[in-house]
Amino acid sequence: MRVFVTGASGFIGSAVVRELLGAGHRVLALARSDRSAAALTAAGAEVHRGDLGDPDGLRAPAAASDGVVHLAYRHDLLGTGELGTAGEVDLRAVEALGAALEGSGKPLVAASASGLLTASGPLLTEEDPAAPGSHRAPAENAVLALAGRGVRSSSVRLPPSVHGRGDRAFLPEVIGRARARGVSAYMGDGANRWPAVHLLDAAVLFRLALESAPAGGRLHGVAEEGVPFHGIASLVGRRLGLPARSLSGAEAATHFGWLTPFVGLDVPASSALTRERLGWRPVRSGLLADLEEGHYFEA
Repeated sequence: MRVFVTGASGFIGSAVVRELLGAGHRVLALARSDRSAAALTAAGAEVHRGDLGDPDGLRAPAAASDGVVHLAYRHDLLGTGELGTAGEVDLRAVEALGAALEGSGKPLVAASASGLLTASGPLLTEEDPAAPGSHRAPAENAVLALAGRGVRSSSVRLPPSVHGRGDRAFLPEVIGRARARGVSAYMGDGANRWPAVHLLDAAVLFRLALESAPAGGRLHGVAEEGVPFHGIASLVGRRLGLPARSLSGAEAATHFGWLTPFVGLDVPASSALTRERLGWRPVRSGLLADLEEGHYFEA
C-alpha cells in the first residue's frame, strides 16, 4: 500500500513511518522543511513538500495514495492558548483529505486525543463521544462522518502521554519545570490519572488501523489505563534529587503555566474494544518503567 502520512517527521510520525516501511508499505511523507525532507528520504520514504496550513495542497498526494495516516497537528499553539486555531487547522486538513478520498473506499486514519472526552462510566471507552467543547472534537467528528461518504475512516485517540525516546511533549515539559523551579509538583493529592502508551506500540496501532479498521470506528491507543500523576511526580523528583510537592490554585498555575489543565487531567481510559477489533497487543515498557530507564533525564 502507498500511504500518504502527514506529520511524518514528528515524534509519533517518525515511528509510524518506520513501522509502515518495515511492514512492506510505501510511504509518501508530508515535509515542510529541507531538514524534515532529508530525514524522511534517509528513512526510505518519498517526500511531498507542503504544509498543514495549505489544506488544498493535501488533496493531490492523498488522492494519489492507497490510504492516508493524518498525524500532523499544530501542537505549537497549545502553549499559546490558541487551542481553537489548532482545532480549526486540523478540521480543514481532515476536510481536504476526506474530499480527496471520497467514494474510494480507501482508509483514512487520523490521530485524536483521549484526554478530551465525555465519560459515561469509570473508564473512557471507544464508545464515548468527544466532548462538544473540545478543540479536537470537530475534526474527530468529521473523520467519523467520512464513513458515510465512502471512506474507510477511523480515529485513533492518543493518551496524554505517548512516551519513548525522543519525546518532546508533556513529560519533558513536566521535567523541565521541575528542574527550573526546584520542586517536582503535582496538583492536589495527585491521584488524577493519565492513560499512557509507548511510542512503538502506538505506531503498530496506526498500521493495524490503516490495514483493517472498520469504517467510522473510534480506537484507543491506550496501553495503561491510568497512571496516577503523583507517581509520575515522585519518580521525576527522585531522579532529579528534588522534593515532590502538592500545589494548588495559583501555585500550580505559576509552576505549570500552560500545562496546568493537562497536568490536572483525570481521564482513565480503556482500549478493550480496540484490542478486540484489531488484535492490538501493546508489549513495550510502561510509563514509569520508561522514565526509570533514564533517557528522559539526559542532557
